[in-house]
Amino acid sequence: MTLNPSIAIRASIAILILFPQIAQSQIARPNVIVLLADDLGSKDIGCDGGPVKTPALDELAAKGVRFTDFHSGAPVCSTARATLLTGRHHLRTGVYTVIQDHVHNMHLLKSEVTIAELLKANGYDTVHLGKWHLGTPFRGMNKPWVDEHGFDYWFATDLNAAPSHRNPKNFWRNRERVGQLEGYACQLVVDEAIAWLDQERDAAKPFFLNIWFHEPHAPLAAPDEIVSQYGEPGDPAAIYSATIDNTDRAIARLVKKLEQTDSLENSIIIYTSDHGSYRHQRNGELRGSKGSLFEGGTRTPGIIHWPKGIQGGQIETTLAGGVDLLPTICGLTGIEKPKGVHLDGADLSPLLVGKREDFKRRQPLTWHSPTSQPIVAIREENYSLVGFRDQEYPKDRAAIRAALEGMRVILEKKLGRQLTQSELWDRAYNSEIKTPQWNSLREKFVTLNMFQESWIPTIKAGSGGISRFELYDLSLDPGQKKNIAKKFPGIAKRMREAVLAINADVLEESPDWGSPKQNPKEMGIHRLRSKERSRFDAFVYVNRIPVKTELDETPEELAGRILGRLANQEGRVLIKLPPGMNRLAYEGFKIALEDGRNLHCGRCFSCHRLPELGQVNSKPPVPSLRNGSFSIERLAKVLADQTHRGIRLDKQDINRLNGFLKILTDVADSDFRNLIIKSTVLEASGEME
Repeated sequence: MTLNPSIAIRASIAILILFPQIAQSQIARPNVIVLLADDLGSKDIGCDGGPVKTPALDELAAKGVRFTDFHSGAPVCSTARATLLTGRHHLRTGVYTVIQDHVHNMHLLKSEVTIAELLKANGYDTVHLGKWHLGTPFRGMNKPWVDEHGFDYWFATDLNAAPSHRNPKNFWRNRERVGQLEGYACQLVVDEAIAWLDQERDAAKPFFLNIWFHEPHAPLAAPDEIVSQYGEPGDPAAIYSATIDNTDRAIARLVKKLEQTDSLENSIIIYTSDHGSYRHQRNGELRGSKGSLFEGGTRTPGIIHWPKGIQGGQIETTLAGGVDLLPTICGLTGIEKPKGVHLDGADLSPLLVGKREDFKRRQPLTWHSPTSQPIVAIREENYSLVGFRDQEYPKDRAAIRAALEGMRVILEKKLGRQLTQSELWDRAYNSEIKTPQWNSLREKFVTLNMFQESWIPTIKAGSGGISRFELYDLSLDPGQKKNIAKKFPGIAKRMREAVLAINADVLEESPDWGSPKQNPKEMGIHRLRSKERSRFDAFVYVNRIPVKTELDETPEELAGRILGRLANQEGRVLIKLPPGMNRLAYEGFKIALEDGRNLHCGRCFSCHRLPELGQVNSKPPVPSLRNGSFSIERLAKVLADQTHRGIRLDKQDINRLNGFLKILTDVADSDFRNLIIKSTVLEASGEME
């Protein structure tokens, strides 16, 4: 069949609009591959000046873009991964700190939109391989499976490779336990990737490979022949380096497979680490390490490689990080960002494709780590401001000190030297010692320091108080040794106000998981700032519906944003309705949102402004729709008056709209809580209730 020339031209123009950075001969949507190291520092790999031989990564950097100021979304595993996968601060997504599945209710909320879900919705095959650490049901808790976050195929561990990187026995594949494996974790996940490409891949579709390596997280293991290149057998530093070297060799095998299948040229490969290293010297002598919001805890490698879409050989000094990956992948693939979702990251694609002038960051990069000191951090070009919390969470500090001192004796005897308090703390979590005495002390120490979900109300009330701030100029003081807050009070004040405002917004959205016994639901309940307590407000709460305009946003634009979020959630069967709100009322809400002069468009919120649903200060005042007395007859009469003459609704529309108005009546505070707890999912199909 011969295609009409005018149609062909229009199709080409449409493609170029979606992919302006790609030549017309490169119109196929690119594959996406995310390679994430675990506990790897900013000065570990060769191209970043590190001591480890990493020729595969060095080549990806040389032929792509290497970032010099790239950062994780958080300083510990679970939180960083939640931020990377969603483009949002981890607290918004339900992840407060390192998840222990046998203790914590928390996990990555199913309501979050992940990179995998976005790509899957746009025709991609989606695969996760390696460490997960965002909550699983592996240990008996009622938590989502990996495939419930958008992955078609997965091969994963909940935490670290156990008993070590060598011959792990804790992998699962597509909801089935795998059992003992032979080999090293990094090679095993690449084996799985290659097998998937050979046996499972649909060649007609682009793919997303999300490969999260376990290395170099302890407990360590690597082949002896690689360890010998970095030191003596049994030397933890040498084994640490060897795990990175071994991972690079695994990546080389993957790259070779991509070349053999003609996939490399049109594959976006992104490489980074979940946060800084626990080995201080591998963080470039920056202040802090894993777990810290100083630069050493968050700065990581950052490489983006895409032969067909990005010119190679670039070194990018712009501040960027893991929080930017979701919007950047959207920008590079031409996929629309999720509607109705506040993204904390920015789209880096203009920097990558030679359109630097188009790069914009809507909000500064900030970090929020409830159990860290400092607890918040913000970057503004070369300035770094960190804030410290006043309040300590309740712990048995005497028992912690006793366990730590017992560990100090063992460590200092083994090392033959005294340890600083910072070194002692790091090694308490990451030492390779395995004696029964050490294991007993470490288990006690870790348990005593474990995050308690009972702390969440304190955190949500203001992070335990943040009053002390320090300011650093990283261009002159990369080690963050000299606090210049008093020297530059204006800069410190501006950055302090910004980070506190963002922190408050993040905490407002973050769920309260409660204790396992008190609240088995996915999302706990915190007190709303608003005073409204209707079924509609419960619906807004459980579905995270935005009801306030953002800067320069009109009410009509807000209504469009809400409709976009509802459509996104409907497609994933995630809309929840509280008791007493049925499908009729839900459809009525959507009619109230619709703006236009066609049938089924209510345009209610153009005048009856959300969230109050009235305008007291307008002339004449617009009455609130809340707590009113409505019937179908009265509503039909009101809609027929002069004020509403432009609205065209049929009888069924009026019936639905009346159903919505009936859920705007307030209930008692205790009843409101039950509305949230007992909300149930609205099925995508089914008759009107």
